[in-house]
Amino acid sequence: MDLTNPLPLLDEAVAVLKAPLTREDRNQGWTDDLRREIQEEISQNRSALRRHGMGVARYLRPRLEEWLDRAGVGPGRLRGLVSEAQRCLETVDSDSARRAE
Repeated sequence: MDLTNPLPLLDEAVAVLKAPLTREDRNQGWTDDLRREIQEEISQNRSALRRHGMGVARYLRPRLEEWLDRAGVGPGRLRGLVSEAQRCLETVDSDSARRAE
């Protein structure tokens, strides 16, 4: 993962989450509404980074893992991708904060 440019990973996450859920995804606890909500959240974060630059990352507060935990989503391909997107946003945030010091 390129920490200086998280956009490709976020692009991938948005694209994957736009696709219909598989039976396996549903068995892991995903619903169409949850998929759309998570996709929208990642999309908004991605748009903010594109429009305003990586410095805006410190203002993004992704809580996707907590959201999935509350929804009872188990491990699987979508959860792994969402977790990676959250870690990516958190890493960009901490890198931006270090550069600002």
